[in-house]
Amino acid sequence: MMLVEVTAPAVEALPVAGLRDHLRLASGFAPAGDAAEEAALAGFLRAAIAAIEARTGKVLLSRRFRLRLEDWRDPAGQPLPLAPVGAVERVEIADAAGAALPVDPARYRLVPDLQRPVLAPVGAELPAVPAGGFVAVTFCAGFGPGWAQVPADLAQAVLMLAARYHEDRSFEGSAGALPFGVGALVERWRAVRVLGGRGQPRRRG
Repeated sequence: MMLVEVTAPAVEALPVAGLRDHLRLASGFAPAGDAAEEAALAGFLRAAIAAIEARTGKVLLSRRFRLRLEDWRDPAGQPLPLAPVGAVERVEIADAAGAALPVDPARYRLVPDLQRPVLAPVGAELPAVPAGGFVAVTFCAGFGPGWAQVPADLAQAVLMLAARYHEDRSFEGSAGALPFGVGALVERWRAVRVLGGRGQPRRRG
């Protein structure tokens, strides 16, 4: 399994002004200083968002991802590793030589879920993956394109963690060691990531 982030959140979607207010930063910097400060705050926010997304499995700002699998974990329904998923944009199946063809969207559907969205078949099973081939699923995940769509507790957790990064540049934050207050805010969003289905991968010719 390989998951790739295809697009990144736009700088305009990051709550730079909110972080500035949270830090009680003074206004009236010189233009060059403003630009440098804006870039630094955006960097802290991106790092905080990444840490919280890794901890919860929830995508805060909408963007596109590509999931590659050697085969379906369960042809009756493939769980997706992130939530919430707004749309499955494309499914491609490649043969052993790497030649990929799109799957007709009429053959699959998205089952939305805040914890465990699923790519489900229209019919009994998802299309078979050839031996030595792979399947690639391109999907859009996130609460929304703007910061206003992010749940309040997750948004606050991001600001708190980004402020921690700003105030203590030596702080070695990670998805596994969040400050207590941040961890408490995101706890209810945590979910066991179920990347597999009900059985083992089935290789079909």
